[in-house]
Amino acid sequence: MTFALRRATQADLDAIMAIETATFASDAWSSDAMASELASGHTYYLVAERDGVEGYAGLLAPRRSFQADIQTIAVSVSARRQGLGRVLMLALIAEARERGATEIFLDVRADNPGAQALYDDLGFEEIAVRTGYYQPDNVDAIVMKLMIPKPETVTA
Repeated sequence: MTFALRRATQADLDAIMAIETATFASDAWSSDAMASELASGHTYYLVAERDGVEGYAGLLAPRRSFQADIQTIAVSVSARRQGLGRVLMLALIAEARERGATEIFLDVRADNPGAQALYDDLGFEEIAVRTGYYQPDNVDAIVMKLMIPKPETVTA
């Protein structure tokens, strides 16, 4: 079964927050912070649907800025290990490129090797560590950067 991606709206806030709090139990964003992100003209949030919202991802990328940031990404437990995180990431990278960004950054928890492997596979490189960034767990954040590749045209 495949997932349908679409732009997130305020109507998706409850479904997004259910995944957010289940995924990031100790350091989840507040509902107000997420609502603000969804409303901003500088962000781009997607939801992935199958039988309801199964994942979401957000990008901060003001138009004509050379830099963009992956703000957050999460996939429900039932939809993990099916390539959805990769699909969401690729969609955000494409949107960042469309908005004029040439580089994109993200932070990932040092205790999340699965996410680190995905980002590494997508071409992100570790550039710094923020010691004790994730609170209250006191977990380091690994800062990663991707030079956004130009789109490639391939003949069929």
